[in-house]
Amino acid sequence: MNYQEQFHAARARYLSRRWFLRDCGVGLAGIAAGSLLANETKAKSAERPLAPREPHFAAKAKRVIYIFQAGAPSHLELFDPKPELTKHNGQLPPAELLKGYRAAFINPNSALLGPKFKFVPNGECGMELSEVLPHIGKVADDICLIRTLNTEAVNHAPAQIMMNSGSQQFGRPSFGSWSLYGLGSESTDLPGYVVLTSARGTSAGASNYGCGFLPTVYGGVPFRNAGDPVLYLSNPPGIDQETQRSSLDALNRLNELSFEAVGDPEIAARIQSYEMAYRLQTSAPELMSLEQESKETIDKYGIKDLNDGSFARNCLLARRLVERGVRFVQLFNEVWDQHGDLTNGVKRNAQATDQASAALITDLKERGLLNDTIVIWGGEFGRTPMVQGGNDGRDHHNRCFSMWLAGGGIKGGHVHGQTDDFGFNVAADPVHVHDLHATLLHLLGFDHTALTYRFQGRDYRLTDVQGQIVKGILA
Repeated sequence: MNYQEQFHAARARYLSRRWFLRDCGVGLAGIAAGSLLANETKAKSAERPLAPREPHFAAKAKRVIYIFQAGAPSHLELFDPKPELTKHNGQLPPAELLKGYRAAFINPNSALLGPKFKFVPNGECGMELSEVLPHIGKVADDICLIRTLNTEAVNHAPAQIMMNSGSQQFGRPSFGSWSLYGLGSESTDLPGYVVLTSARGTSAGASNYGCGFLPTVYGGVPFRNAGDPVLYLSNPPGIDQETQRSSLDALNRLNELSFEAVGDPEIAARIQSYEMAYRLQTSAPELMSLEQESKETIDKYGIKDLNDGSFARNCLLARRLVERGVRFVQLFNEVWDQHGDLTNGVKRNAQATDQASAALITDLKERGLLNDTIVIWGGEFGRTPMVQGGNDGRDHHNRCFSMWLAGGGIKGGHVHGQTDDFGFNVAADPVHVHDLHATLLHLLGFDHTALTYRFQGRDYRLTDVQGQIVKGILA
């Protein structure tokens, strides 16, 4: 038999029906078993796509409360004391400082502006914080202050999306969505990712808490401050509980049949959303009603009106949400864009947020929740050391800014990083947005390089192709 004949004989042998049944499917039984297992996997996914999942390794934290102070709080008025900036108030910045610098709106050669408030040491750690943050000062030993955050973005919407999704581009999953995708949720009666807003909406809108290309079940669910927590939660006139349940069962069965046929995860998300909406009709009103809380607790947060959608009320709701197993709670409060009226604006905003932010830390701690809950407080960037708007305003500044964190695995009473004498550049221990995200995922039990999702032929992740764990802030 020559080479060509040998080739055709081998080819016929390996393409035979018997070979296919024996080797490709491990026989007919293997094909049947594979089909059953696939259907079982699909059914389980459709039944509860947000079921709790184990992370890559033992986690320090189980949940996150992210207080996003949008608009860019001034680190120079709140978190980063600069006596040299006070000393050079009204003078032009050094020429070498501005080399290669790009400002958002102002002329970089604008005069330097000294901080508007005094800084005082707080706690046993002696952390220096602004005098307008007396309550946060009382929990200084529980928080870690990072003074060297930096980002590429210089305007609000791109910077907000960057801080929340790791990219300046629309359409990427948010940090909250990645967390839910990796861990699932411990709550069956509330969404795994809840969004609360005070003041006004953020510049980047829903992109800050969207799921991007992840299945929609992982997206943030905004709760309203008045009326039904979620739109159309109440039944319309003439529809009772029994009728609604019957209709929902029929609709879910049709969706399940469709899911079994095509396996589209969006169908599973649709089933989950219908069931969640049904359960929310009971769980959401109970959650939002603060009458169950003691007067002592209400006063601790500084809540004046139980029905007003204030920042203080949202902080208390955040605690109530994580108590009920919600994995990720995000508070948006966009009030910090002080291009002018800096002194009054910062003071007003600090008074509205300081007490409740600190109360959340102490409340979680007293209830034994802080040890495995990460609390994050910060915005999308900082403010320039130079003046804008006459003599009382600051422009956007992305080269360095401050955030604080507390809770699960975070080193309390610690200040990380140092900026230069003017609060203009990082002088030591920079922390990029990708580094922050890598560290937070690490605390949740994930290798940030391995928590991925394949989309359009590429494995995407929160930290893109960058990010280093900031070991200096870990307990």
